[in-house]
Amino acid sequence: MDDDVRIERADTADAGEILTLQRAAYVTEAQLHGDPFLPPLVESVEQVRKTIVGSLVLKAMVGTRIAGAVRGRINDRTCLVARLAVAPDLRRRGIGRALMRALEEEAAGLADACVLFTGHLSESNLRLYRRLGYGETHRERVADHLMLVHMRKTLLPAGAAD
Repeated sequence: MDDDVRIERADTADAGEILTLQRAAYVTEAQLHGDPFLPPLVESVEQVRKTIVGSLVLKAMVGTRIAGAVRGRINDRTCLVARLAVAPDLRRRGIGRALMRALEEEAAGLADACVLFTGHLSESNLRLYRRLGYGETHRERVADHLMLVHMRKTLLPAGAAD
């Protein structure tokens, strides 16, 4: 990863830029799955703002630009990971991996595992999650054209890896 990338907590002032980034990042997913109405593409700035207040939302900064973002919500000792997004022009630089690792570190004291899902045609996402230690738990058909691949990773307690 580039040395000039910083991972920070997002705040509500970031909602508009995160939504713009998210839409740019998820266009390729929409094209891949033939679905222009994926939830990340139709979310409002107010919904993003509420998520930032109620969840753990991290952003990857390159200078003053938000280059990536990810969300995590803790529920019953499980961290639900959602909306991992990296600016299309900055992909393949380790930003997504850095966001995921930072989210896992933040969740480690609060959750025993992280869970997520991605579309079955999203090979680059599936590769990333497998490299990060996520294993497939099951698949769920949600439409004729879309099957979700659910994945899980057990987290070590904070400090256990030392």
